[in-house]
Amino acid sequence: MNTYLALKWVHILSSVLLVGTGFGSAFYLFFANRSGSVAAQAVVSRLVVRADTWFTTPAGIVQPVTGAAMAMMAGWPLSTPWLATSIALYALAGLCWLPVLWLQWRMAAMARDAAAQGTPMPALYTRYARWWEALGYPAFVAMLAVFFLMVHKPALWG
Repeated sequence: MNTYLALKWVHILSSVLLVGTGFGSAFYLFFANRSGSVAAQAVVSRLVVRADTWFTTPAGIVQPVTGAAMAMMAGWPLSTPWLATSIALYALAGLCWLPVLWLQWRMAAMARDAAAQGTPMPALYTRYARWWEALGYPAFVAMLAVFFLMVHKPALWG
């Protein structure tokens, strides 16, 4: 296997981990937050933080490294319209994701404490959950658009 194909395989695999873990985590925490069960919120939020630590963060680092290496090897300038748009959308997703990480850590700590003390979830948890969700939508849509651009490589402009 040549270097380009090896990078492409790693790039595709890391994109699946990045978006798949992100979507799966969002799905479970979204519904745990609506369950009314502090215990469920505690377990799921802890696992979401773990999944982001083990899978999403490393994949999020691998993506631009392998993508830039493949672009260079293929002779595509980063200013190529579909590629530049992909990079901008990836950056947008990342700018949404960074506060989501902080929110998840805080939500997991609040849920853990509420479950351990047998108390209801604090109101701050609900506010954080709303922000977490609101930031997740544009990040997910941006990543779907990146997938489209990566597959189709449309001319866009120029």
